[in-house]
Amino acid sequence: MADFLTLLIEPFQYAFMTRALLAVVLVGIVCAVLGAFVILRGMAFMGDALSHAILPGVAAGYLVHGGARGPLFWWALGAALLSAFGIGAISRGTRLREDTAIGIIFAGMFALGIALVSTTRSYAVDVTHILFGNVLSVSSADLWRIALFGTGALGAICLLYKELVVLTFDAVLAATLRLPVRLLNYLLLALLALAVVLALQTVGVALVIALLVTPAATASLLTRRLPTLMVGAALIATLSGAIGLYLSYYLGIAPGPAIVLVVTALFLLTLPFRARRGH
Repeated sequence: MADFLTLLIEPFQYAFMTRALLAVVLVGIVCAVLGAFVILRGMAFMGDALSHAILPGVAAGYLVHGGARGPLFWWALGAALLSAFGIGAISRGTRLREDTAIGIIFAGMFALGIALVSTTRSYAVDVTHILFGNVLSVSSADLWRIALFGTGALGAICLLYKELVVLTFDAVLAATLRLPVRLLNYLLLALLALAVVLALQTVGVALVIALLVTPAATASLLTRRLPTLMVGAALIATLSGAIGLYLSYYLGIAPGPAIVLVVTALFLLTLPFRARRGH
């Protein structure tokens, strides 16, 4: 028993591991709650596109500020919001389907990011951290920023919960009730962009879609009630983050991929329960 407790406590004798745990818990909860709307509205492709569309923002911020990482959050957020609103504007202002608009913005922004990255060789190492995250480098300032923006995102969802639920399940009813449908859609896009940027340092752009989709998808196998789905997804994301950090510490693997592998394993373990219920 003593040995087990030692295994549990040992990683957190280091301050960077404690900050990493708090970061993955906060980001996991935000992504999981928002992920419930993502899977119910079929926005997984949108989340994946935004996670890659922030690359030019990060690259430009890196170049402008001479490699300083502090301002990268704001550049990434700006690129994500620009991409999200651009997709919304193109899909509503033309006859193109939303998935077509997503594909256009996704490809263009990602190519721009690669082009910016290719202009400097010193950026190569940092690209790995952008793609797969570097949660162990989270600073106290990063943690406060994640907590502030994460709380704001959850607060917005709580404040507009009923409106978002109506819009998610019946857009026609939402319009009939004279809800600000367009404004709510843009708000949801903005929150999705924010969640993607918050998860950047945790799991990186290549894996952020897993935090947005997999916990919520796993919880959806066990319940059909949206509040329960959100709570379950948050618990799954939190557990996956903690286990992933332990695996990273004891097995010497990158924490971002470790977290995603754990959450994927939990999804696969949940599938038989879904099958037994006959859904």
